[in-house]
Formats: sequence, structure tokens, C-alpha cells
Amino acid sequence: MAVVPLKALIYPSGESPISSPLADLDAFANAGLGWRRVKRGETAYLAGDKFNAIYGVRSGFFKVGNVAAMGREQVMGFFMRGEIFGLEGIGAGRYDGTATALEDSELAMLPFALMERMAQENPAMQRELHAILAREITRDHGIMMLLGSMTAEQRLAAFLLNLSRRFVRRGYSPSEFHLRMTREEIGSYLGLKLETVSRVLSLFQKKGLLGVQQKHISIVDIAGLESVYRQR
Repeated sequence: MAVVPLKALIYPSGESPISSPLADLDAFANAGLGWRRVKRGETAYLAGDKFNAIYGVRSGFFKVGNVAAMGREQVMGFFMRGEIFGLEGIGAGRYDGTATALEDSELAMLPFALMERMAQENPAMQRELHAILAREITRDHGIMMLLGSMTAEQRLAAFLLNLSRRFVRRGYSPSEFHLRMTREEIGSYLGLKLETVSRVLSLFQKKGLLGVQQKHISIVDIAGLESVYRQR
């Protein structure tokens, strides 16, 4: 396993991220951090594994999910380049879900014990670590609000708008992107059936909000999609 500084680890070609959750960990950049390659379909960790590290996506795309009742997978989140995951394991000491690569990917491995030790020795690092944890709690609360109070159309609109904004923060197009996850996985994440996801995508296409060709999405009318999300 190679050991390199954090910035070189996440941005090997030297580019500067516009905005990245993982860039928030720059306070810990003096630590030697490892990285690993994960092929599509392989896992970074399994549900129930002992928690020992936070993971940052250097390249590729991941989902974190767990097997719920009746053997169905419950997707808990999707993570792209520059984002971090695995924080759900801090409280219980074990990972709640299984992290699976949706395409060939590379991960940064940030040992949490080392981060805690550095944070204890440096108040600025401690504040930064607490801020990261607080943002994750806020994100999880937002997901619960999404699942509990919105229609199927609002949920899918919010999901696509969120993806668009995350791609923009990484310097990609806000309106043209390829979905790494399946419609079934989207449905699991949003609390919708596969048939509902397909129906709503078709509805958005008929209304001229989206262009949909298999996994390729074109947002034709972002204002219209936002109005669907905001409707009450």
C-alpha cells in the first residue's frame, strides 16, 4: 500500500478542487495516508466490519448500503470523487453498511485513530474534525426530511439537482452526466419502487425537463426541475 501526502493522494494531477468535502481534511495533510484501488463490484468494507478509517474517493463512484428485511438492499448514500464516507462507523465502532464501488475506483484511507490523536494535539484540527462530523449529521437529517415529506416527483427532482450541484463543485457539467447507479439503487435510496423511478423519469422527459437515454441524463430545464422540488 503506497503512502503519500493527502493533497497528492486525492488530486494526483495537481488540479485544485472548486469545493470538496475531502478538501476539508487538509488540516490532516501532514499525515502519511494510504490509498487502494477498488474494482467495480468490489467493496471497501462490509457491514459489521470493525471501524478503523474514513475513506475518501480519489476517483470513481461508491454506494453504501445494507441488506434490509426480505433480503433487499437499502442504499444509504452515493459518493463521488472528492467526497468522504465511512463516518457512520464512529459511534458503534463498526460500519453500518457495505461500501461498494460502482466503477473502477481509487480510495484514500484516513486512519481515524491517527486523526483523533492529531486533533487532540492541535485545537484547530479538533475544530475541523468536529465540523466534518457536524456536516455529516446535517446531511443525514436532510435525507430523512427528503424521504419523509416529499412526493416521488419531488424526491427524484431533489436527487437529480443534488447530483448536478455536486458535479458542478468538481468542475463538471451541471446538466449532462452519466448515472453510475441503477434505477433500482436510486429507488432504494429515495424510498421508491423501481417502477416509480422509471415512471417519474419518463414523466420528466415528457414535460421537457430532462433528456434520458439509459443512464445518461440531460437536464433541459433546471428551473422547471427546481419548481417541481419546491412545490407544496
